[in-house]
Amino acid sequence: MDKRRHPRMVMKRMVADISDGKGFFSGRVHDISRLGLSLYDIPQKIDAQSSFLTVIVSSQGDHFKLQIRPCWQKTAGLDKIIGGRVEQSTFAWTEFVMRIEPGNEEIRGNS
Repeated sequence: MDKRRHPRMVMKRMVADISDGKGFFSGRVHDISRLGLSLYDIPQKIDAQSSFLTVIVSSQGDHFKLQIRPCWQKTAGLDKIIGGRVEQSTFAWTEFVMRIEPGNEEIRGNS
């Protein structure tokens, strides 16, 4: 049983620019919730052991800067998948996530 407080929404066409404090990487966002997200298509050389990752999430002209605390990582071929907790965000991010929670299919790219 899923014990999450907030539902995860799978995102399409959402990209992420990520910094581990040592370098910059590009990836894609798999899913989001009010308190977390998962990233994929991330190069293996990113340091997911960093205390925080700075992530700029972009979707359909909207850009959000987040501080993510990595919680888990998984190897996926030549790339990594990283799941993290949103530690710092803007109110605009929270509004964005809350607006799509009920299932606005157009924003998620499922149309």
